[in-house]
Amino acid sequence: MHCYEIKTHVRQICASQQSLFFVFWLLFFSPWSHADQTHLLVQSTTSTANSGLYDYLIPLFEADYDIKINVVAVGTGQAIRNARNCDADVLLVHAKNAEQDFVEDGFGLERFDLMYNDFVVIGPTDDSANIRDASSVVDMMKKIVDASALFASRGDNSGTHKKELALWANANIDVIKDSRQWYRSTGSGMGATINTAIGLGAYTLTDRASWISFKNKQDYSVLYQGDPLLFNQYGVILVNPAKCPSVEAKAGQQFINWLLSPTTQQTIAQFRVNNTQLFYPNAK
Repeated sequence: MHCYEIKTHVRQICASQQSLFFVFWLLFFSPWSHADQTHLLVQSTTSTANSGLYDYLIPLFEADYDIKINVVAVGTGQAIRNARNCDADVLLVHAKNAEQDFVEDGFGLERFDLMYNDFVVIGPTDDSANIRDASSVVDMMKKIVDASALFASRGDNSGTHKKELALWANANIDVIKDSRQWYRSTGSGMGATINTAIGLGAYTLTDRASWISFKNKQDYSVLYQGDPLLFNQYGVILVNPAKCPSVEAKAGQQFINWLLSPTTQQTIAQFRVNNTQLFYPNAK
């Protein structure tokens, strides 16, 4: 190749590189690119995230709105603490009393029912405490105590943990004060707690969506379900911009309105894992 041909070839390569650099600059640094897109932070319970619901819903929302949704999935207690620290635009969790306290304390504008499912108690096939035959959720909890059967608790102030403590209280059993040896607190999320329960041969309480989505079921199954006390309501709240000035209030309300709309409510009802419906919309 002659010298001028080499120089020409080099100039072509440089020109191509400059063109590519300009394209990347437009995409990532131009004032007309992503910088103008609104980013919305949703503090959420783990059960909605682990079920795959957000992977199903969020692309549908983002396709119609110039808003990017970022979800932080933690236990409900931690999600509420994060929102109280102004580290959220929208709160989507499942502990109604705590949610109402959040609003009453001025951190949330209004709480809306979004959807529901239920909690179930899972355990090994041999069911040493015979909870399958329990006449009520209180009877079921007492059977576990009477049998001194191992029980794995999330112990993380999540919505599931709050529900579990309420069930023990309904049965007049104070597992924390009595420090019972059969009661094991994991301090972990739902998936890790189910894995711990299976490893120990213990019972545990889980929301149904997490159990349906869980892969490593082994010989475990739902042993108790259906009591009205196991009802599991999810709520959604816009964080109050008067308390937290950084809140993307307009975008957050758009997202909430979209979730509560009849079309999205129907979309939530259509979401299935293993051909099973996980959430039942009930927005009013």
